[in-house]
Amino acid sequence: MFDPSDRSRVFALPMGVDFPAALVDGLCTRMTDAAPHEMAHVELFVNTSRMQRRIRSLFAKKGARFLPKLRLVTDLGRDDIGRDFPDAVNPLVRRLELAQLVRGLIEAERDFAARSHTFDLADSLAGLMEEMQGEGVHPDALGELDVERHSAHWERSQKFLKLVTKFFGDDAPLNAEARQRVVVKALIARWHTNPPAHPVIIAGSTGSRGTTRLLMEAVAKLPQGALILPGFDTDMPDHVWTQLGDDLTSEDHPQYRFHALLRALDLTRNDVPLWDTARPASAARNALISLAMRPAPVTDEWLSEGPKLRDLAEATRAATLIEAPTPRHEALAIALRLRKAAQDGRSAALISPDRMLTRQVTAALQRWGIEPDDSAGIPLPQSPSGRLLRQTAELMGRKLPSDKLLALLKHPLVAHAARGRHLKHTRDMELELLRGGPPFPTRADALTWAAARKSDEDTQGWINWLWDALDALAACAAAPLPDLLERHVALTEQLCAGPDAGGAGTLWEKATGEEATKAVTELRDAADAGGEMSCADYGDLIHFVLNRHEVRDPNAPHTGIMIWGTLEARVQGADMVILAGLNDGVWPELPSPDPWLNRQMRRDAGLLLPDRRIGLSAHDFQQAVAAPEVWLTRAKRNAEAETVPSRWINRLTNLLGGLDGDGTQALADMKARGAEWIALAAALDHPRSDVPPARRPSPVPPVEARPKKLPVTQIETLIRDPYAVYARYVLRLRPLDALHAAADAPLRGLALHEVLDRFAKDTAAHLPDNAVELLIKMADDVFDEMVPWPATRAMWQAKLARVAPWFIDTEHTRRQFARPLRQEDKGAVALDGLDFTLEGRADRIDEAPDGALILYDYKTGTLPSKPQREHFNKQLPLLAAIADRDGFKGLIRRKVLAADYIGLGSDPRQEGDRFEHGDLDKIWEELTTLISAYLEPDKGFSARRAVFETRWEQNYDHLARFGEWDETDDAVTMEVGQ
Repeated sequence: MFDPSDRSRVFALPMGVDFPAALVDGLCTRMTDAAPHEMAHVELFVNTSRMQRRIRSLFAKKGARFLPKLRLVTDLGRDDIGRDFPDAVNPLVRRLELAQLVRGLIEAERDFAARSHTFDLADSLAGLMEEMQGEGVHPDALGELDVERHSAHWERSQKFLKLVTKFFGDDAPLNAEARQRVVVKALIARWHTNPPAHPVIIAGSTGSRGTTRLLMEAVAKLPQGALILPGFDTDMPDHVWTQLGDDLTSEDHPQYRFHALLRALDLTRNDVPLWDTARPASAARNALISLAMRPAPVTDEWLSEGPKLRDLAEATRAATLIEAPTPRHEALAIALRLRKAAQDGRSAALISPDRMLTRQVTAALQRWGIEPDDSAGIPLPQSPSGRLLRQTAELMGRKLPSDKLLALLKHPLVAHAARGRHLKHTRDMELELLRGGPPFPTRADALTWAAARKSDEDTQGWINWLWDALDALAACAAAPLPDLLERHVALTEQLCAGPDAGGAGTLWEKATGEEATKAVTELRDAADAGGEMSCADYGDLIHFVLNRHEVRDPNAPHTGIMIWGTLEARVQGADMVILAGLNDGVWPELPSPDPWLNRQMRRDAGLLLPDRRIGLSAHDFQQAVAAPEVWLTRAKRNAEAETVPSRWINRLTNLLGGLDGDGTQALADMKARGAEWIALAAALDHPRSDVPPARRPSPVPPVEARPKKLPVTQIETLIRDPYAVYARYVLRLRPLDALHAAADAPLRGLALHEVLDRFAKDTAAHLPDNAVELLIKMADDVFDEMVPWPATRAMWQAKLARVAPWFIDTEHTRRQFARPLRQEDKGAVALDGLDFTLEGRADRIDEAPDGALILYDYKTGTLPSKPQREHFNKQLPLLAAIADRDGFKGLIRRKVLAADYIGLGSDPRQEGDRFEHGDLDKIWEELTTLISAYLEPDKGFSARRAVFETRWEQNYDHLARFGEWDETDDAVTMEVGQ
């Protein structure tokens, strides 16, 4: 195929050329005069499976013919030369071995990292070892590094890395990277003594990894060997090319790897001919991008070279720049353009490293029934089987919170055999036990609930089946990894099967189950290397293992709409390409923190610099942006703050913006085309016709439908927000209780009320000398019962201990006038002449020696001010009025002296009202006037009539459509239920 040459043989294809198509065309052209079967002797190495499939499909389109030997560079170890070497060690085995070393380091050096990061650190350490073996760097080189000028962390890291030397010994099992390097060296040695007579070609690789570059250098020197480089910049001047030799300033340049490879082969860029005559999609755009991507030290050449650019309008005619206000708008605009491409019968590829963005685009495409061909698939932990395995692993050795229990019960794979009955029991348990119930429900709680509702035996059997598995998960303790894995899998299968059923339900079925089976099998094969492990560590491990797998969508995707990773930009087989997520930190992605070596240590050891990844991303970008039609998209703002454009977008826009005339116009046209699609995306969810905003409601229900009784706590609500009373007592809408009880102010109030109720009952006859200690002891007992969170319990105990002496001191004063008579006592009084009853519950009622009463209300928050008590917060005065009207059973004709709040917050104090003759009658008259008004047929229940603050949120604001109106709007009465 090739003429004899004493120089290394390297070809290239420029940006904007369909690399696989040009590769096939050039190969067929060179084999035109050869016998048809000679093509079968050609050995063609490519770097991705997608490239391999594309080349096969291109050959198939040319009709029946022999194909070359298509192979992946990573498949060398499967040849006969690889049979002489043992199989590579299981990567997970190596990571589990390293995890034990890392765990020991964390236990010895507590400030090094959190224990939950064990497997992430083990993974990064394994990656470092693979890189060292791929680049031919021995651990001894790390031990010789001078770290005296660096912080103590790097000195500690250097000492720890000496522990991995055993994995580099001659008798140590080889990992995949080390085995690949050994196989490549053996193959090179074979070629040195017996070079192959048939053509050997490596196409599409940049030689960024040491082992691959070693192979490429050897192939380029073979008699019939050749390299075909992708995305070669043919517009770069020679003087700029020579400056790429400095790795510290040029590592992030897209052409840096080609410069290093050609320098090693003693070639210049002029020694690299084009493989095929295929022309780029836009030569003018290639020149523009080449200038924009110049190395930083020579960007001043924009001033001299920029005005020489020609046809800027032509270069950017098929380029669109979208700067969307939010990621959602960006995703919608992309989805609209992909839909248009599908409608026009054009192929389109979305390329982005931002998986969240690509998932948003996929979701947006579903409204038109378009399923893109996503090369990455769905992460296994986000699939049904993977999510269930992760959920059950997180419950091992832990108390079961109610929210996690409900998430488990509602998982679609749980109780497959009796799904209908299971969902009914789940719904009933959620509404009647879990919401507002114990934060950590137990079997006893569930059985008590079932007994109280007189459930049938089926419900009790369901509860026992469920808690058999949950209790077994919670009882897990530290054990060898194989034992934890088998127990985890068995209990997960038990939950999937359902009550009185065997098997594993559908856990291992369909694409998600098959991938989960692979993940579990992988871990099972490597489990012996894990040693003994805690349940928490096991949960972290399961999450780590599942994240290594992805599920491909089994549905047939759209053949012309594709989602690719950045590496697959080299495949370049689409009519249009969308480069999305072009914000700094996303594309290019910031180098991940290296806990083992800093930048200078890497350079001194001969390892790859962090900028290498940025350089590879820059090369992927430079290739993709040269497509026939290209979109460049970014969001100006994410969920947290303003974003920074990708450095490549900055370079391109700064270059064009600095070129007066054609440049600024070209940039404006690119943005204008993008603005049109942003407007379409904004209009996508906008109603076709304007919908008038709702008006501030004041519903007028029939008098007979209005509430006939209210608790005293709702009187303030009736004054401030009558609509809330209407929604709750007329419409009978009640907000659902929280699924998981939180350590919030209401719970603290309930616990504190229980403490003080017990204290008042036990000390009603006599206040002991050790009253402070007794109060604190009671608080400890109550908090142990009602507050299951240790940190919160300790904090609340400390707060009570701080105010306990003040409470006891003031309690002595209170006991001088009256003694505790009742706690949490209910009372009610009907209003004369009205079909209405006022109800209430007094926290504490004390009795004076003459039979008079004093009411107290405990508060853990801010006490209401006197104006608030006079106009809004009438709870305590109304309770006093109920007592004055004999509303508490057994308390007849008692005078009410006072009603006080006892504040137990950060500023403890007692304040309230003293009642003179006629005060309580006045309060009752005001209540009667208020209730009478709301029993008038034409009186409406206005929304947010007199809220405490404009930001004061009520449970029914969304029902009243608050936000479409505000408190300055007039309330509109509307008859309802007539």
